[in-house]
Amino acid sequence: MTVARETFRSWFYRPWFLAILAAVLSATLLMTGSLFIALHQVEQSESQEMNAQGERFLARLEQLFGQLRESLDDLEAQPLRTCNEEMVATLQQVSFNYRFVYEAAYMDAPRICTNRPRKEALSLIRPPDIQGPTYSYWLNTTTEPDENRAVLMLGRGNFRVATSRGHLTDMVDLSPGSSLLVVLDHGTRAIPVLGVSQAWPPKMWPPKSRDALQVTQSRLIYRMPTDNPEYQLVLISPRGGPHIPPVWWWLLPVCVGLALCVGFLVFLLVRQRQSLDAELTGAIRRGELQVLYQPIFDLDSRNCVGAEALLRWRRPDGTLTSPDLFIPMAENTGQIRQMTDFVLQRLLEQLGQLLRANPQLYISVNLAACDVMVPRIGQVMARLLTLHRVAAKQIAFEVTERGLIDVVVARENLQALRDVGHQVLIDDFGTGYCSLAYLQTLPVDCLKIDKAFIDALGHDAASSGVAPHIIHMAQSLHLKVIAEGIEHEAQAALLSSEGVKFGQGWLFAHALSAVQFIELITRGRRLASRRLDDEA
Repeated sequence: MTVARETFRSWFYRPWFLAILAAVLSATLLMTGSLFIALHQVEQSESQEMNAQGERFLARLEQLFGQLRESLDDLEAQPLRTCNEEMVATLQQVSFNYRFVYEAAYMDAPRICTNRPRKEALSLIRPPDIQGPTYSYWLNTTTEPDENRAVLMLGRGNFRVATSRGHLTDMVDLSPGSSLLVVLDHGTRAIPVLGVSQAWPPKMWPPKSRDALQVTQSRLIYRMPTDNPEYQLVLISPRGGPHIPPVWWWLLPVCVGLALCVGFLVFLLVRQRQSLDAELTGAIRRGELQVLYQPIFDLDSRNCVGAEALLRWRRPDGTLTSPDLFIPMAENTGQIRQMTDFVLQRLLEQLGQLLRANPQLYISVNLAACDVMVPRIGQVMARLLTLHRVAAKQIAFEVTERGLIDVVVARENLQALRDVGHQVLIDDFGTGYCSLAYLQTLPVDCLKIDKAFIDALGHDAASSGVAPHIIHMAQSLHLKVIAEGIEHEAQAALLSSEGVKFGQGWLFAHALSAVQFIELITRGRRLASRRLDDEA
């Protein structure tokens, strides 16, 4: 199992494998996203087309019913009530006056006379589909595919008028499988006026939404508003089968190209990271890492009381690699433990004699999360302190809030360090997630305020009140406070007035080499500020 896991992990350190994996994943995401967008556009296009078709049908139907009712009113108002040549002429005149009246008839049982005496008369056998107080409606009076056969018929008294199928289809051509339905009996029955019969009612009828258009997986259902509560007009059209929109084929090469670019960038980043990882391993072995010391001063007396040990990587060409770059990488690869041991050993080798001669002096060392979570560092420190005859109180440990992954475990290990005499400091306080409740339970001696809050002092920035708040909170918990990044005398004066006793920053001194720090302590004076590039 362990071998298989190590083999699996080894693949994730191969640049070409990660590049291919990134390219495949990005291509899949891009193509899936573009396909979703294309299909959504097709659905929108279908809906817009259906809405437009329904609106055109509704406009034509309103014209049809309006003219049919007007023509019936005209026929009912004229005095003729018998089938003769004069009645036929009247019916013909009505069909001439009203564009959408294809056929007009008068019923005088057993005789029927129409405006088209040589054609087959209207079918008057079945009762009306809708019986209104004034008009009667016959729907789909013929199913023959003939544009000149009646499709809608209205009646009033003994008169009947009808319109043809062509008067509807000349406005909108129904697609195959579509139907124009008149829904009756409170939505329980539907008669097709145009198109094929449809299974009725649909599963989602009546619809909960008030939207005119209802979209299902297989059909588009468009409800047309009507003033008559006895019936509804519904246009049903089948949705197109699943197909890939043409626009997607244009997006496909773009997605592939972007995926290749992502894969290439991942390849370069992994190669660069691996290169830096290998260089860091060599740097430890070649002794390119060095420890510098950022002095900590008493703000009132301006005497140096200690220092913070800082790890720096100076390349053979003299250039410095930022700790923000190689420290996180060392934490991920596990090399940070080796670096911590290196810092502890080097500072005791360089400053052991100074610490023995100045018992009040201390040096603080930053601990990574992996060292806070295990008791290893206490064992390493005990061996080194015995070897160099330095008191435990002269070595302090700084932990960040982000390093307190498991507060319970961290509390136990930090307490073990305090029990043997080490001080514990919370570094960059205010930038992490450590709450006051946790802080009260942690074995802490001192809080270090992050430079960002010190820079905000005296300004109108939103964070200008954070530093005083931390100071007062620390004082209430009887904790010491160290202000980081002090660069101006006004900052030091303001902090001192707030009760802060210690500080560090370029106002007092830059990071110093061991020789410069020893000189600072032994001569008892503050060195002039020097840049890191000028240090020996």
